[in-house]
Amino acid sequence: MPDTIVILDFGSQYTQLIARRVRELRVYSELLPHDAPREEIARLQPRGIILSGGPASVYDPGAPALPDFLLDLDVPVLGICYGMGLLAQKLGGRVEPSAQREYGHAIVHIDRAEFLTSNLQSPISVWMSHGDQITALPSDWTVLAHSDTCPFAAIAEPARKIYALQFHPEVAHTPQGLTILRHFLYDICACQGDWTPASFIATTVEQIRARVGNDRVLCALSGGVDSSVAATLVGKAIGEQLVCVFVDHGLLREGEARAVVQLFENQNLEIVPVDARARFLDKLRGVVDPEEKRKIIGAEFVRVFEETAHSIARDQPIRFLAQGTLYPDVIESRAPERSAAARIKTHHNVGGLPEDLQFELIEPLRYLFKDEVRAVGLELGLPEKVVYRQPFPGPGLAVRILGDVTPARVDALRAADAIVRAEIENAGLARDVWQYFAILTPLKTVGVMGDGRTYENVVAVRAVTSADGMTADWARLPGDVLARISNRIINEVRGVNRVVYDITSKPPGTIEWE
Repeated sequence: MPDTIVILDFGSQYTQLIARRVRELRVYSELLPHDAPREEIARLQPRGIILSGGPASVYDPGAPALPDFLLDLDVPVLGICYGMGLLAQKLGGRVEPSAQREYGHAIVHIDRAEFLTSNLQSPISVWMSHGDQITALPSDWTVLAHSDTCPFAAIAEPARKIYALQFHPEVAHTPQGLTILRHFLYDICACQGDWTPASFIATTVEQIRARVGNDRVLCALSGGVDSSVAATLVGKAIGEQLVCVFVDHGLLREGEARAVVQLFENQNLEIVPVDARARFLDKLRGVVDPEEKRKIIGAEFVRVFEETAHSIARDQPIRFLAQGTLYPDVIESRAPERSAAARIKTHHNVGGLPEDLQFELIEPLRYLFKDEVRAVGLELGLPEKVVYRQPFPGPGLAVRILGDVTPARVDALRAADAIVRAEIENAGLARDVWQYFAILTPLKTVGVMGDGRTYENVVAVRAVTSADGMTADWARLPGDVLARISNRIINEVRGVNRVVYDITSKPPGTIEWE
């Protein structure tokens, strides 16, 4: 098992970034709810624990509390923002609401260049986001850094290896934040930096072989990077015991079904194509709620896999279903009662699965972020055109059609989406943009076409830049590219007379509209 850092989530919008930064430093991290039981934490044998920030005040009724057992685990602890307040409160310090909430850029001066603050060039630029503030330290604590408005910006109790920061080292706005985290991981927690794509592959292959034995595995293959890497990884572990099923649910992009089948026939994977277009569209008729769409699609996928497994089972029933679930899928689908953060949406391959699932799930990528999946894919030898294929949701175009999903609306969106992708790729921007696509809205607006009045649909264009999909910024596409996209959609897609561009980042928005 690799060295592991457990991150307890107290609801900060930056919590996932902490996990990402730790992994960038080649240390495995796992995100757990703030109220995770002792056994769940101990199972991971952590080298250290990080307490995230959070939106609450430590004095709010029902505010998340520091687990009573946490400081008895005898591992280093780092509290960030709200986590800092919890540690100070628990150990006898005084925490009070600030007269003014501090949010944004701040300058911090180093008082003692040791432990977390070693080798930092003082003063340092940081990102603050807090309402509470420590006004009196617990006994035996040391001040490592301060700002003009925050006398205890970084503090420590070295004897017990407890450290705390009022600012956020995980965000890009704290330029020396990675250095601070590196000190915690390597100097304080004594991590070895053994989290690499090669080590992940070796460990995962062993785990899959041990679990599967001589049984057969069905793999849900969409052609996207997640399912492609999952299929290749499982295939590396069990060879001919793997059967990949590619389901055309009628919600794919233009030319996608044919291209996926051709690609993976050349990858020496057994692939069974299933045409299920009619049944999916029939199930979605009249459904407008996005959560319901995802659940219907997730359940129907499983039914197709079950039927396919039965038809190809021969004399050995297929016991396992492999799929490319990622860590962001798990985090965003987590039930509210297990997290101080809200559930964002149910992913079709997590919360959308039916309760009577007849398979045991194999999810080898369940604790990876997207960029880690790509690194594993390259290590496995997958072609770059597969590894860097832009993300596409499992429910496909259904969650890019706001409102009812009908064959005519699917055709319109498919045509608009093909134009968006073609123009961005022709402009040489495909590798610079994380994701780019069209959305068909239920809105209609008045327009003038051919000297006549029109009253037709609005198509939105979404393009974002990101490193891992957990946060994203809207892409600053050149004006001439946007102009070509708009002109082509309006002229080539029937029923559309207006195109708009989405300039919302994540957060506050999500990448997909549904």
